[in-house]
Amino acid sequence: MTSRSPRAIETVFLDAGGVLVHPNWARVAEALTRRGVATTTGALTAAEPHAKREMDLAALMARTDDRQRGWIYFESVLRHAGLDASTPAASEALAEVRAYHDVHNVWEHVPDDVVPMLHGLRALDVRLVVVSNANGRLHAMFDRVGLTPHVDVILDSHHFGVEKPDPRLFHLALAESGAAAASTVHVGDFFHIDVAGARAAGLAEAVLFDIAALYDDADCPRVHRLDALVDFVAAKNAGA
Repeated sequence: MTSRSPRAIETVFLDAGGVLVHPNWARVAEALTRRGVATTTGALTAAEPHAKREMDLAALMARTDDRQRGWIYFESVLRHAGLDASTPAASEALAEVRAYHDVHNVWEHVPDDVVPMLHGLRALDVRLVVVSNANGRLHAMFDRVGLTPHVDVILDSHHFGVEKPDPRLFHLALAESGAAAASTVHVGDFFHIDVAGARAAGLAEAVLFDIAALYDDADCPRVHRLDALVDFVAAKNAGA
């Protein structure tokens, strides 16, 4: 029996929010319009990448935790969509979204290209591990939206008391999944959370999911579509 030769990438760590799942902007838009704040799902969706890029700062990540960043993020999305998040109506709508999130996790929209991407990675015989800053509801939400069967391990930072970019969460993910840092790539949507954290943890590679092509200055591999991630992993392993 011959042993399999080592490959460049044997495990792919995947961020949840912003990569596999996204906020349910239809729910957010409905909460706003019900209170007289006119907007659309499309407007909020289009504003979201710009809001994230604006807040993707090392100093902000250092002084905030995931929950604090989450609500800075929603206010920033509203602003980039031309809305005033400080009005009583908008504040009430965001409070409703926050209450829903605390129970169910509002990052519950699964784009159509997510499952095909996961199938594509599976076909490359790599281990799939979700490594996410979350609120303790990630496992239940993945069950609800049907993603759990498509991945091997799910780590919700809430259960470990540590969040990205702290390298300890990546080390925990390596231990939980039996993966090796030297053959693991992490994919996330924030440079100063995902790329910085993966590098600090010593992973082989960190890839930025830059859906709106806003990170031309980033010194890391970027993909703008999820199918390009499959191509990236395939190319790495073909050259190993």
